[in-house]
Amino acid sequence: MPAPPSTTVLVVDDEPMVREVVSAYLDREGYLTLEASDGEEALRSVDAHAPDLIVLDVMLPKIDGYTVLAELRKRTDVPVILLTARSQEVDRVLGLELGADDYVVKPFSPRELTARVKSVLRRVTPRERTPQVYDFGDLVIDGPSREVTLGGAVVDMPPLEFDVLAHLAGSPRRVFTRSELLEQVWGSSAEWQDPSTVTVHVRRIRQKIEVDPDDPQRIVTVWGKGYRFEP
Repeated sequence: MPAPPSTTVLVVDDEPMVREVVSAYLDREGYLTLEASDGEEALRSVDAHAPDLIVLDVMLPKIDGYTVLAELRKRTDVPVILLTARSQEVDRVLGLELGADDYVVKPFSPRELTARVKSVLRRVTPRERTPQVYDFGDLVIDGPSREVTLGGAVVDMPPLEFDVLAHLAGSPRRVFTRSELLEQVWGSSAEWQDPSTVTVHVRRIRQKIEVDPDDPQRIVTVWGKGYRFEP
């Protein structure tokens, strides 16, 4: 399926060959591509062109990819796919904690990266609004307005975090595995997406709605299985 008209992807990598190959594959799929060779140029390009997605290498001159990502998250919720030569879990989790939507380990297949781009863009396109309002006393999850309040105060909840919380709350006490959440919320699978992505998002939600995130009472871990929401 070709890309929607005028969908722009910014490719940030200090290796010209990587930029050229990735851009060629994305161009073939109908995306408009921009290129940047370092972190400073990437930030300028984001300000000037407001791309729909960024493919961002971690090892960049001047400003590394993690720093660029952290700065981006102060400005925009644009989806970011990290390119990294580091395959250790700690590096992947760091990128996710900073707000990356996905990551691809070098060396990678351009076809795989293109598939990840499509998958991430599908996830961030506007979803049908959750029709229900879930009222759990101090915690209210308002589907029509996509707003979460805790003790009457609005909670800052980015779209994907809202979707995870609403999905869990919509079936109280049902245990969802991380693979099920990847499929049902992300529209992805463990084949393409690291399940630790789910772990990171659940951790962020707990930090916002739990009295003690280290001893959660709302989103409970069922060891060896997944997560359940306690009303």
